[in-house]
Amino acid sequence: MEGNNQSMPIEFYMIGFSSHPELQPLFFTIFLVIYIAALLGNIAISTIITTDSRLHTPMYFFLINLSILDICCSTAAIPKILQIIQSKEKTMSFSECITQLCIFSSVLSTETMLLTVMAYDRYVAICIPLHYTTIMSRKTCILLAIAVWLLGVVNTMVHTSLILRLKFCQHSIIDHLLCEIPPVLKVACSDTYINNVAIIIADVILGMVCFILTVISYTYIISAILKIRSAEKKKKAFSTCASHITVVTLFYGGIIYTYVQPAFNGSLEADKVMSALYTIASPVLNPIIYSLRNKEVINALKKLLSKVAW
Repeated sequence: MEGNNQSMPIEFYMIGFSSHPELQPLFFTIFLVIYIAALLGNIAISTIITTDSRLHTPMYFFLINLSILDICCSTAAIPKILQIIQSKEKTMSFSECITQLCIFSSVLSTETMLLTVMAYDRYVAICIPLHYTTIMSRKTCILLAIAVWLLGVVNTMVHTSLILRLKFCQHSIIDHLLCEIPPVLKVACSDTYINNVAIIIADVILGMVCFILTVISYTYIISAILKIRSAEKKKKAFSTCASHITVVTLFYGGIIYTYVQPAFNGSLEADKVMSALYTIASPVLNPIIYSLRNKEVINALKKLLSKVAW
């Protein structure tokens, strides 16, 4: 098929799970439940933190930002997945695809940097506790949050502008659940060399640098915790970091597989699963991980529920 021109409407056929038509009702139910759980969980976390003054600390401020990102991610992904499952055509217009791609790219790059900032916050709290309030001041936290959001948007604008320069066939098949940069580039009808270079640069600057900084932070954190003599204090210190380490592991696992692995031509089915891990599962798991392993959040929730009951 020839490349597109501006007068030809472009549509993408999303294969998704269409190879299993008998399971479509089950998939629809699962994704709907996941979406509702993600919304309720992240809204609940944000509400609890906002209403309880004891949680007005840098760690929980960044956690609200993470919840907002998770809401954006799941809202960009799941409603469209539900629509495609219900639809017989299973198509997505070019504008819908680009919009979804923009949101994902922005959310993923912002969340990558945000998790690094959260790791740094835990490093300061555990390794430099006497200077914590000075280093992680309210002004500093706000500036860090603004910076990661702006950098995420800038990264998205670069990738999107490069993709909009490409030509696409009028009807293309994307063997994926979502419109993400790697699967969209695979169906382009023009050379994607510059796009691939841009992805590598973003992987190095945003991905590898943030990952290394996070690992360094937790190397110092674990080293400091192991030096604590009190078993009770050591357990408390580990508990404040365990939730974040779990979230970072899940997130980076999916990101590395999706954005680094394509160079090795992996399984398409595995791509879908790993993509679902950080775009669909993470928004549901993050509130659970942070709430179930955090006594402060649980106590704040009980306090909020008691107020509502009265």
